[in-house]
Amino acid sequence: MTDAVQTLVESLQLERLERNLFRGITPDGMGPRIFGGQVISQSLLAAYETVEDRICHSLHCYFIRPGDPRIPIVFEVDRSRDGGSFTTRRVVAVQHGEQIFNLAASFMAPQDGFEHQSDMPAGPHWSELPDEAEMMREFLKTAPEEMKKWVGRERPIEMRSQDARSYWQGGPKPPVSQNWFRCRTPIGDDAHMHQVILAYASDMNLLSTGMRPHGVHWQTPGFQSASLDHAMWFHKPADFNQWHLYAHESPSASGGRGFIRGSIYAEDGTLVASVAQEGLMRMRAPAG
Repeated sequence: MTDAVQTLVESLQLERLERNLFRGITPDGMGPRIFGGQVISQSLLAAYETVEDRICHSLHCYFIRPGDPRIPIVFEVDRSRDGGSFTTRRVVAVQHGEQIFNLAASFMAPQDGFEHQSDMPAGPHWSELPDEAEMMREFLKTAPEEMKKWVGRERPIEMRSQDARSYWQGGPKPPVSQNWFRCRTPIGDDAHMHQVILAYASDMNLLSTGMRPHGVHWQTPGFQSASLDHAMWFHKPADFNQWHLYAHESPSASGGRGFIRGSIYAEDGTLVASVAQEGLMRMRAPAG
């Protein structure tokens, strides 16, 4: 594993404090706020610590307060139900004595049933696209030093996108995007860990799709954005050592919020997971 992937995997290892109580950390150098994908994946892992022989098929989350990367996060698991077919868990993440995040997840044993799926959308293959990290390094040559330190760090998720070249360019664009992604180096064959890291990566680039029609991005002066909620449905097992296509669309923005849907496909066209997220998207009111 590269250092970045090893750091991610290690940071996802939770310390059990009590039967239903766990503690997790944030790796150094991850920025002023905890990345949403981190607390999603750690909460899912906490839930898995209380579930036997069943696989998560869906999760629904709310981001309540910004996370503080300087201190640990405490995860409290509520064993809501252990039924004949489904297991339900609720996880509350706490810092400074207050909830920063909560997750509800449902688990079931694998079983046969009806099957259909939407087709993978057309677009460039990952082998035809540049590594976003390489393109970002080109952009950072003229960026402020603080941004270089944050954006230029090694990332555990490798991404390739046809939209990367135009991200920092102004002007409205269609509210759709695609990127290929995978773990930068292999993470073994633990199916739970592949699902957990897929959940981590599912929070990447969603809100930026909602920004596209409005000609704004993360560094636009006065622009404010943050994830508000996140939902994910796991349709098939994922091997995140391999490339997956993440196709986004944003059908709506209103009331200071943007709504984005995502579909994650394996390279062979299998629909692995679906994602939905709403996020804060607004210009700050002028001071005074």
